[in-house]
Amino acid sequence: MNGVQIGSAERALSVGTWLIVSGAMLYSVLTVTPLMRAHTADEWDWTAPILPIVVDAAVVIVVRLDSVLARLGGHGGRWPVVLRWMTGGMTLALNVADSALRKDLVGVAVHAVAPLLLIVTAETGLAYRRAITDALAAAQQRERAERAEREKATAERAELSEKRAREAREFEARMAREQREHEASLVREQAEREEHARREERERTEAVERAQREARERAEREREQQRIERERREREATERMEKERQEREERAAREQREREERAERERAALLAAGPASVKQSEEQARKTVTAAFRASVPVRQAAELCGWSVGWVSTRYQELRDTTPARSLEGAAQ
Repeated sequence: MNGVQIGSAERALSVGTWLIVSGAMLYSVLTVTPLMRAHTADEWDWTAPILPIVVDAAVVIVVRLDSVLARLGGHGGRWPVVLRWMTGGMTLALNVADSALRKDLVGVAVHAVAPLLLIVTAETGLAYRRAITDALAAAQQRERAERAEREKATAERAELSEKRAREAREFEARMAREQREHEASLVREQAEREEHARREERERTEAVERAQREARERAEREREQQRIERERREREATERMEKERQEREERAAREQREREERAERERAALLAAGPASVKQSEEQARKTVTAAFRASVPVRQAAELCGWSVGWVSTRYQELRDTTPARSLEGAAQ
């Protein structure tokens, strides 16, 4: 059997065992509770189910722990056996007690079925689990032995292959060494011949190189002179361009100062004129607003100078702002 089949058998055993235990527990509680109620004071009738539940809980503990120990291949000693038989005997005695007190032999036989089945199932399940654990351990031992044999055979084959490969490599190395020695002798003879030829060629080459070196030195001196002359011309051109740039900057600065002085004069003239006593004509107002804009006069003050509303003056200022960058660009292009 493989691992899947063994696992299926274990699940079937576990499910069957717990079905029998659950049924026996339920049957025991229903059977023993009337007996306990009949032998308990009336005010304590509610405690009647406690005893069968406690006994059945001990049965559950025994069955569960026995299954775990059997699966692990362990043994709990004599006390688990004592508890297992004691709980089974208690369950049997409590289930048949009522019928035995009434001398009802049929009732005793009927009520003894579930406890006896529970006791035998617990013992049988424990035996089955131990047998399955032993079988699994034996199968695992066989599998480990087979795996060890396979690994040993694989290692032997690998060792043999490595030995053959090592011998082949040694043979190839020996043949290669002999081939290299033969080639080295041929190379030495060829090298001696080539060395003689190279010596003669080197002497001829040195004579040619001396002539070429002298020619390169002359060409290098000429290039150096040309470079010095070119750098002198470039330096003069750079100085001339720098001088022109400084002149342009001075001229632009001078024009900027003149524009600022002119704007300051216009501002002073506008401010000296004071607020308009009457509303100027639109043409005159536009001239006044343009002069105020160039002189950086605030909008409200410009409105007082021309007599028009602040909104109208703000609109003219915006028009002048829109056209000023374009004019500045035209002046820069010129």
